[in-house]
Amino acid sequence: MSLDAQIDQLRTELSAAIAAAGDETALDQVRVQALGKKGSVSALLASLGSMAPEERKTAGPAINGLKTEIAGLIEARGAELRAQALEARLKAETVDVTLPLQPGPAARGRIHPISQTIDEITAIFSDMGFSIAEGPDVETDYYNFTALNFPEGHPAREMHDTFFMKPSPDGVKKVLRTHTSPVQMRVMQRSNAKPEAPWVTPSMEPPIRVVVPGRTYRNDSDQTHTPMFHQVEGLVIDKSSHIGQLRWVLEEFLKAFFEVPNVTLRFRPSFFPFTEPSMEVDVQCDRSGSEVKIGEGSDWLEILGCGMVHPNVIRNAALDPDVYQGFAWGMGIDRLAMLKYGMPDLRAFFDADQRWIEHYGFRPLDLPTLFGGLSS
Repeated sequence: MSLDAQIDQLRTELSAAIAAAGDETALDQVRVQALGKKGSVSALLASLGSMAPEERKTAGPAINGLKTEIAGLIEARGAELRAQALEARLKAETVDVTLPLQPGPAARGRIHPISQTIDEITAIFSDMGFSIAEGPDVETDYYNFTALNFPEGHPAREMHDTFFMKPSPDGVKKVLRTHTSPVQMRVMQRSNAKPEAPWVTPSMEPPIRVVVPGRTYRNDSDQTHTPMFHQVEGLVIDKSSHIGQLRWVLEEFLKAFFEVPNVTLRFRPSFFPFTEPSMEVDVQCDRSGSEVKIGEGSDWLEILGCGMVHPNVIRNAALDPDVYQGFAWGMGIDRLAMLKYGMPDLRAFFDADQRWIEHYGFRPLDLPTLFGGLSS
């Protein structure tokens, strides 16, 4: 085959291969096959050395012309492929600028109702002059029971459905605390002796006015009980505290929390080892509709337990019960949240259902304030 015929054949084959390349990778493969060191056009150029000088004068320009032509076709096809890729990408990434912006994290995020309720409770009691105290979730048997006037073998220890843990290496019995009352003892002890619980804040001397929100644990689970739940405990220790002050504190708290002008309370005799006398407190409510309305109606709803701190508990804190006396109360934070915000099932609090938290949750900037409204 003559050289001119070879050049024409290569031109036809390479032009077709360049036109058929569907992307830049395929086009680069054609370039290598034609213009690479072992490419077909490069092979023709290498053959110039074996030609006669007269033949080389005509063959050289013809082969170099083919090389230039193929390189130009490859460059043009590459530009065309890049334009097609850009157009496809623009179509795939089209944004409708008329669509509304997606809400930011501060608008999408939600505060859990329990966290919101704790903030509301602490805001109310802080305004009433109470400090906030905390204590450990893993508590000693002594602080959870014995120091609070639960004698060894007392049935109330089992009544609490306690999660008992293995004793520590030094033999100290441990439990997951069944109530927040152990923090009362730690605060009273710290008020007059060496600190036994550096995590309890603040350190204070009597008179003591603290509230203790926190997690508690009992082996129970149904629509209104979960193995882990939240309580808030209140404690007042003074030389002249009495039940009248206790009633006032509870009434003012419930009015502020439920955002109603008046509440009516009913105190019933009860029994708690750490208070004497002990009382259950009912609040007047209306159950006629789908929700329980606090502060109206003719029904009653048990809402908390309270009483005067037992002299033995004051004595166990190394305080003199002939000098100091006080009152305490405890209520379920989860139950308060259910009553205020109309949640029917306590277990849903811990299901991590995004739909639930979007419905019942609070926006991050909805901070409860007494002057702006707790839940506004």
